Amino acid sequence: MDYKQYLDELLFTTAENGASDLHISPGHYPSIRIDGRLIQVADKQILDKEISEGIVLELVGSERKDRFISEKELDFSYEYAQKYRFRVNTYNTRGGMAASLRLIPNKIRTIEELGLPPIIKIFSRLSQGFVLVVGPNGHGKSTTLSAIIDLVNKERAEKIVTIEDPIEYIFTPDKSIIDQREIYQDTFSFHKALRSTFRQNVNIIMVGEMRDYETMSAAVTAAETGHLVLASLHTNSASQTIERIIDSFPPNQQTQIRNQLANTISGIISQRLIQRIKGGLVPATEVMIATTAVRTLIRDNRPRQLDLVIETSQDVGMMPLDRSLADLVRRKEISIDRAEFYSTNSLELRNQLK
Repeated sequence: MDYKQYLDELLFTTAENGASDLHISPGHYPSIRIDGRLIQVADKQILDKEISEGIVLELVGSERKDRFISEKELDFSYEYAQKYRFRVNTYNTRGGMAASLRLIPNKIRTIEELGLPPIIKIFSRLSQGFVLVVGPNGHGKSTTLSAIIDLVNKERAEKIVTIEDPIEYIFTPDKSIIDQREIYQDTFSFHKALRSTFRQNVNIIMVGEMRDYETMSAAVTAAETGHLVLASLHTNSASQTIERIIDSFPPNQQTQIRNQLANTISGIISQRLIQRIKGGLVPATEVMIATTAVRTLIRDNRPRQLDLVIETSQDVGMMPLDRSLADLVRRKEISIDRAEFYSTNSLELRNQLK
């Protein structure tokens, strides 16, 4: 079998159907995800271990093969036909090889085009601070971060460094200098690359994902030392994000990180991508802006009360998730069932809809 041709056919199908993801796994049909739904590729058969392995090794390539076999899983980017880029994760499953590929759009969409609240633009105009974009996997965190970075790029002359695993969106420099660094290819770790930025005359740092407390500590320190740091984290809300960061540190360091966070945090954007009634996906968003009340709650170790501050501070631009969901229901963008599925407080959601 010509595995290169087979892979190219799957990548073409993914791109031409507007799918977000392609899944290759032994014992299953090749499948693509469209508007959140998995769909089997119609003209392909169930993949056996041999074919799945051939496709995965074609993706990995000779230069990464030894590392994949040694580590059993691997993240990297892959370009098809000099037109489409994919973020790839290859892994082992029950003795076979599998892969999940995320299609990265060529164009970086604006905050307006993404349907995000305009208030998010304020984070692109900060000179320093710490901004987090959070939410479940596959709900557009990287896309939102890229939109904010590209807005800076269009409006300001800054030195920007991104640290990603792997690089997803490719930025076209406008007013800013943008250096994009990929883990393993350009640096060995997030926290090492973050520390290096202190010697690179950087204004703005984007961290693709904060995975450990060393990276979190370096990110907060960078924000303390006069940089604007933007990062993503797999958490569900602003309050949970603060708890997650603090709990990642050893107990004897938690008071210090609380104070650092209270001083540096600028905002947290939590988002979900929800199936539209008419097709496609639309974001529901929680937005927390660091006011004096927010900083006090963080410093006093009362992060769970942040939900109430967000609810009662809509006049300064904050957005509770349930308000965002209710707005989408009223505009007939999403169904009530979908809204309740993603709601963190279904009673509050019903109150919003009265």
